[in-house]
Amino acid sequence: NNLTKSFDLIWKGTEITTGAQREHRYKILKEQAKEKKISLKLIKDYLNFFRYGCPPHGGFGFSPTRILMLLLGIKNVREVTFLPRDTQRLTP
Repeated sequence: NNLTKSFDLIWKGTEITTGAQREHRYKILKEQAKEKKISLKLIKDYLNFFRYGCPPHGGFGFSPTRILMLLLGIKNVREVTFLPRDTQRLTP
C-alpha cells in the first residue's frame, strides 16, 4: 500500500495547513533508517521510545501568517511575518 495518511488544506491556491499520521511501528522505523543509511546507534534513544509500543499518532502544522497573507492579498508571507527568517537572517 503506497498511500499516506496525510492531508493538505489549500485555500486560494495556497497551502495553509498540512498534517499526517506518523510512523509508530518499531520494526518499520528500523527498516526505514537502514534504507536511508542512518546509523541505528545514532538514533538508539529515539528508537527505544517505540520499542515497547507506541500508539498511532500524528500532527499538523497551521500557519496563521499564511491566512493573514491571503486575507490581505499580500504576495509574500515574509511581509506579514513579525520576524521573518531566511539564509541571511537566522536570529532576530
